[in-house]
Amino acid sequence: MENPVIALRDVYVSLGEGEARTDILHGISLQIYEGQSVSLVGPSGSGKSTTLMIMAGLEQINSGSVHIAGQDLGVLSEDDLAEFRGRKIGIIFQSFHLIPTMTALENVAIPLDLAGEPNAFERAKEELEAVGLGHRLHHHPSSMSGGEQQRVAIARALVTRPEVLIADEPTGNLDSQTGSMIMQLLFDLQRKRNTILVLVTHDETLAGKCDIQLHMKDGRLAENQKSTSTPVLVGA
Repeated sequence: MENPVIALRDVYVSLGEGEARTDILHGISLQIYEGQSVSLVGPSGSGKSTTLMIMAGLEQINSGSVHIAGQDLGVLSEDDLAEFRGRKIGIIFQSFHLIPTMTALENVAIPLDLAGEPNAFERAKEELEAVGLGHRLHHHPSSMSGGEQQRVAIARALVTRPEVLIADEPTGNLDSQTGSMIMQLLFDLQRKRNTILVLVTHDETLAGKCDIQLHMKDGRLAENQKSTSTPVLVGA
């Protein structure tokens, strides 16, 4: 069997110490393979976003291990982790996180520009065209609808051609019709590029469109999996 692109092994996360300690994740273990789409669903406070942030290298773990694309994130310095994340991981947030003083083209080019890519703006233009915004290259976020802003955010997440794409409630600030269109676009691009998609959502219908659904409760995982997918839970 091929090696997993994402591998979490016995991951524990807690905040505080002693009587003030709060356990967030309890021994999470999973494996996700190239091209899979995985949804994380569950009540607020169940650990969904924490799990996502661990995969992105944005949250530290207390014990266990996190490997992304063969790299153990636990041995990387903050600078090396940021550089790795910039190459391997694309992130889409609920609130877009676009820089308001920059145009759509400049927002999408940022990751490549920071990495010293000489053709950053050329590739940014291609990504904006891929999400249907070739006519909005020089527009600022304030002149765009919520759906357009999220398309810019998707283009920015994909411009580095990452192996892993993570999305935290990407339709949370959109109306249902716009959200449905945005997710269809995201799934189409993910499948076309054979990128992993890990999605946090409260929408059970949206979660059901993923290859694998992982349900979280009290910092633990349970799996609802389609028969055609490779199992992702380890030791479940």
